[in-house]
Amino acid sequence: MEYQFNVRRILSFVRRACDDYGMIEDGDRIAVGLSGGKDSIALLCALADLRRFYPKNFELAAVTMDAGFYKVGLCTKEQSDKSLDALGELCAQLKVPFHVFETDIAKIVFDVRKEENPCSLCSRMRRGALHGYAKQLGCGKIALGHHFDDAVETFMMNLFNEGRIGCFSPVTYLDKSGITLLRPLIYAPEKDIKYFINHSDLPVMKSPCPADKNSERQRVKDLLRGLEKQNKGLKHRIFGAMQRSEVDGFVNPEKKRGTDNQN
Repeated sequence: MEYQFNVRRILSFVRRACDDYGMIEDGDRIAVGLSGGKDSIALLCALADLRRFYPKNFELAAVTMDAGFYKVGLCTKEQSDKSLDALGELCAQLKVPFHVFETDIAKIVFDVRKEENPCSLCSRMRRGALHGYAKQLGCGKIALGHHFDDAVETFMMNLFNEGRIGCFSPVTYLDKSGITLLRPLIYAPEKDIKYFINHSDLPVMKSPCPADKNSERQRVKDLLRGLEKQNKGLKHRIFGAMQRSEVDGFVNPEKKRGTDNQN
């Protein structure tokens, strides 16, 4: 099956992020964390297209971690295999090597630890596994699907829950593993990603996780949605404040323009 899609708008956001943050260098081998959700699929399609014309030569590898939801009865093995087969077909079409690593994350989170709030533990386990698998594949960088809305939500979650100003960084070097994390969708609003997915026939996987849509992030997302209705442009103003304050490595666009003009 050949999937039909037009990634042009998402590609423009990704290109700008890669340029602003110097995300890609010649010879980079980048692992794309491919969960099968809308964000990771949009990211993979955009980066695969970016290879055609970006001034830096780089390679991609798609990495999917099978959390083993079928092992704890949250889906069937047939459903899991069908989803993975569809992702494999997409990667073949994009000419990106596809790697699946099986894990027991779901079993540990839900059966062994029996976590009431599983998202934090699951996220840490997925992160650690992804870093290890990327190194096995010879990838020094990992591209993650966090987008514009994720950044604003994370900033607000840190403010509400921990009383601190902070967010994940667009580019993060991890000393311990030697891996660099990239977030090329940092400028891409979620609504644009949804539009891209809704106007394509790409194989987006629905998460079988029972905690999906019932997390602290979802509550903050819902709060911001309500505030945005009353204060149009609020999320963009928050994001702009993060940039101007250069929170956790965010680029101040006004300073960058001044530097670019001098050069």
